[in-house]
Amino acid sequence: MAINLLKESGVKVFAFTNQHRISRGEATEEDFMKQFEEYGFDQSYICPHEEEMNCNCRKPKPGLLLQSAKEHHLDLNQCIVIGDVGSTDMLAAHAVGAMKIFVKTGWGLISMTRYRDTWKETEPDFVAEDILDAVNWILKKFFR
Repeated sequence: MAINLLKESGVKVFAFTNQHRISRGEATEEDFMKQFEEYGFDQSYICPHEEEMNCNCRKPKPGLLLQSAKEHHLDLNQCIVIGDVGSTDMLAAHAVGAMKIFVKTGWGLISMTRYRDTWKETEPDFVAEDILDAVNWILKKFFR
């Protein structure tokens, strides 16, 4: 698994996600936390709010990234965000000066084409085919 490759190199791996299904009662925060733990993430940060709630934690606002930086003493300029939604993941990373890797899987292709205008103010540092391609790029660029 790609996450394990990063962890084997000593990299902390966090999940940052908007999950409005929680506020709708369709899932619980614990459900998502358990799933992310099973995937191997060191910690997960979850915004459970609907977009209309205008909270500070819902991406593209950088609240979840800022919270992780505070809790783990991170310099976000030295961090990398991997995501498949430009209008949330890439904009949140851009807001804190993190490196941005965009993956084409998941929402990636549609985000890159049909919705590219919603995040035109930023460019990814790397566009990956999938999470493994992203991880291999990180390992090659920073660990070899």
